[in-house]
Amino acid sequence: MKLKVIATADGSKTLKITSWNEHYHSTHGAVAEAKHVYIKNGLKFSHSKHLSIFEMGFGTGLNAFLTYLNAKENHIDYYSIDKKPLPIELIDQLDYVEQLNVKAEENIFKQMHHSKWNNRCKLSSNFNLYKIHDSIQNHIFVTHFDLVYYDAFGPRVQSELWQKEIFEKLVKHIKKEGVLVTYCAKGEVKRILKALGMKVESLAGPPGKREMIRAIRL
Repeated sequence: MKLKVIATADGSKTLKITSWNEHYHSTHGAVAEAKHVYIKNGLKFSHSKHLSIFEMGFGTGLNAFLTYLNAKENHIDYYSIDKKPLPIELIDQLDYVEQLNVKAEENIFKQMHHSKWNNRCKLSSNFNLYKIHDSIQNHIFVTHFDLVYYDAFGPRVQSELWQKEIFEKLVKHIKKEGVLVTYCAKGEVKRILKALGMKVESLAGPPGKREMIRAIRL
């Protein structure tokens, strides 16, 4: 899988998978998308002070890092799964610490990527990171989540990650009144989540997208 670092519209960078013509984040703004979908409409919508979060696709670590930066008054147990972790040399080229102007937190971002997979990493007194090196199809969940960031590659290139079986597996591990947010707004995804008992909201999307989905487990 050949990867190329590219700039997005808000000045932040992302990675392009050239063989798929697919990107890790929106080309309309990598940071803008992550802040809008996962922080504004996910993290800040959840009112609990102690949150268990699951992220589908650790990728560049941007969602995890933004969560750390925006949740310092919360206690966070952050779980993220990735079958094919990115090489550190590519992560270093993305310059997220500089883009976010958080030089004082550079060591945290590095720890996120250098920490061992399938081990608990205590990044601070209130933030634990668990990186799971596995596919979501194979993984057996033992934790229930207050919040899910569903950030898989799009249905065009990885349709298998947007099937009912995957969401059924996840929804079983979302707590009552727990929340799932995703940049994807396809009608089929909405129908699947509704069929699984979720209250589905169509919200204004990040730059370049008309809508996004937020679903709440009733």
